[in-house]
Amino acid sequence: MVEKIKAPLAAVKPKQLEKHGHVRTDNYYWLNERENPEVIDYLNKENDYYNAMTAHTKQFQADLFEEMKARIKEDDSSVPYLYNGYYYITRYEKGKDYPIYARKKGSLEANEEIMFDCNEMAKGHSYFQLSGLSVSEDNKWCAFGVDTVSRREYTIQIKNLESGEILPVKLEKTTGGSTWAADNKTLFYTRKDLVTLRSDKIYKHKLGSEAKEDQVVFHEKDDTFSTYIYKEKSKKYLVIGSSSTLTSEYQILKSDNPDGKFELFQKRTRGLEYSISHFGDSFYVVTNKDKATNFKLMKTPETATAKENWVDLIPHRKETLLEGIEIFKDYLVVVERNNGLNKIRIMPWSGKDEYYLPFDIETYTAYTTTNVDFDTEILRYSYQSMATPSSVIDFNMRTKEKTIKKEQEVLGGKFDKNNYTEERIWATAQDGTKVPISMVYRKGIKKDGKNPLLLYAYGSYGSSMDPYFSSIRLSLLDRGFIYAIAHIRGGEDLGREWYENGKLLKKKNTFTDFIDCSKYVIEQQYTSAKHLYAEGGSAGGLLMGAIINMAPELYNGVIAQVPFVDVVTTMLDDSIPLTTGEYDEWGNPNDKKYYDYMLSYSPYDNVKQQKYPNILVTTGLHDSQVQYWEPAKWVAKLRVMKLGDSQLFLDTNMDTGHGGASGRFEAIKEVTKEYTFLLDLEGIKK
Repeated sequence: MVEKIKAPLAAVKPKQLEKHGHVRTDNYYWLNERENPEVIDYLNKENDYYNAMTAHTKQFQADLFEEMKARIKEDDSSVPYLYNGYYYITRYEKGKDYPIYARKKGSLEANEEIMFDCNEMAKGHSYFQLSGLSVSEDNKWCAFGVDTVSRREYTIQIKNLESGEILPVKLEKTTGGSTWAADNKTLFYTRKDLVTLRSDKIYKHKLGSEAKEDQVVFHEKDDTFSTYIYKEKSKKYLVIGSSSTLTSEYQILKSDNPDGKFELFQKRTRGLEYSISHFGDSFYVVTNKDKATNFKLMKTPETATAKENWVDLIPHRKETLLEGIEIFKDYLVVVERNNGLNKIRIMPWSGKDEYYLPFDIETYTAYTTTNVDFDTEILRYSYQSMATPSSVIDFNMRTKEKTIKKEQEVLGGKFDKNNYTEERIWATAQDGTKVPISMVYRKGIKKDGKNPLLLYAYGSYGSSMDPYFSSIRLSLLDRGFIYAIAHIRGGEDLGREWYENGKLLKKKNTFTDFIDCSKYVIEQQYTSAKHLYAEGGSAGGLLMGAIINMAPELYNGVIAQVPFVDVVTTMLDDSIPLTTGEYDEWGNPNDKKYYDYMLSYSPYDNVKQQKYPNILVTTGLHDSQVQYWEPAKWVAKLRVMKLGDSQLFLDTNMDTGHGGASGRFEAIKEVTKEYTFLLDLEGIKK
């Protein structure tokens, strides 16, 4: 009987942690010793326990996997886009996990050149990721980054696309991204700090030289900033960007002068955020200058880029967030967000007859995609909703004709979007704020409190969780689940203030918003506490940890993916990857006011003796964003503190990091574990 399997208990080794005269005792601090055999043994024991306790669902997992896989078009390919004389295509072959990157010269009828077959490259690796393909302007060279560990540390190499030869030089410890100067010989790339993994240095590599000869072009010494490099769409300028949570800075250099000196565009000023786009003899600047909380669009001559030369083009609007722009020869396209919904605004440079693309429901996502050509009247954008598969659309901005280039196919013959209902409802938070919830479910569901409902959210870093389609999710919907996304504060779903009111000393709004959304779906009888489930990952895993400490009685089950749960200890350790850059998001606990506030909600520090819902926690041993020991310590503490007989599982992938398994089918296997956890709690066995 499964009941007799004993859960593992981690050894208690108390460590005193003192700050601001306050002492915390961490019984499981030792779990951060990644090379310690005792740590590996504990993680393996947790995995064994999870596998034994869920052994009865293994066949269901296998069946679900086949069901989900059967909906996916295995021999799929992207919509080709034309860049610098070549059509570029990413495609998959039946039965294979990884993409093939290819191109065709001048015409889609031309012979295919396979640039990279990741299925071949991934052989012998338990994890494989190709990133940052960058082709030189003469179309001869392609730089590419490879990560085989899942710590987001890439080795860049260079391939001769004419001969197929990969040059022997290896550029190590990079972000994977790089960009070529106009001379087709000079490659700029970004390296990471070996300990913190912060991207802190821009290097310049010359074809034919050794990696050790590469020069540092820029060193970002402020440890709250990270740096990167790219080329403007106009190809005229190389741009070094530096950014922190609240501040940005750019340096520019003409691409045909790669050995010249980068010049400051506008020096960093704390709180000033801006991004730049070059066109003609000007730069267009999206910025929060002059207290433009929701951002505005300004313009400045390319010869005078300091902020005193910027002039307004689109002024700040209190109700509308300006998210970005796309520039074409005859049109400016503005991406906006109003009342939580994406808007795409078409503005001819002539000033005549601007308009918005029409979208007629409230649970959609629309965004511009690959628009690399200036001299075109075609805008490429993507559209999907919670019940409508994703499509790529070419829109003629002059004639307003749209051509659907591709709609995601859902195979199997059973899917019909008319079988599903989409809704956007508004919960009232405890301070009176209205919080939107997007949901989808099968038609015919009764509001009788008996429906299982999975509520998902993230709620940090100003990252908006737009409604999206998932063919995998159909396996829940078709078994009676309602799926909902809570657009809580801490994201930017309703504009910049939505983010500002869910960070730093207002972070608890994120947690209470989610709890209030949970209460609302129960009140409205979409579900009940017996059938309500919650899910979040990374910073959304912090959300999961906080809500089950604050309101465990609302949920039957919770999934916390790679959860950030030991907030205080992690934010006090500036050797951990990415910590210092997070101070503007969470606060710096070296300041007592932030220490005290973080301590009041940190999930690990607030575990107490009470009943908790059933919990599945997932992590990866090589995670660079949230170290594996945070979820491991949290589970160890929950094991001894929780009352009752609810399930508690820790599933550690010993081969991967923050993003989970690589390969499109391996990733689905991880989802089947989560879904069978939920379905099993609902008594749904097939």
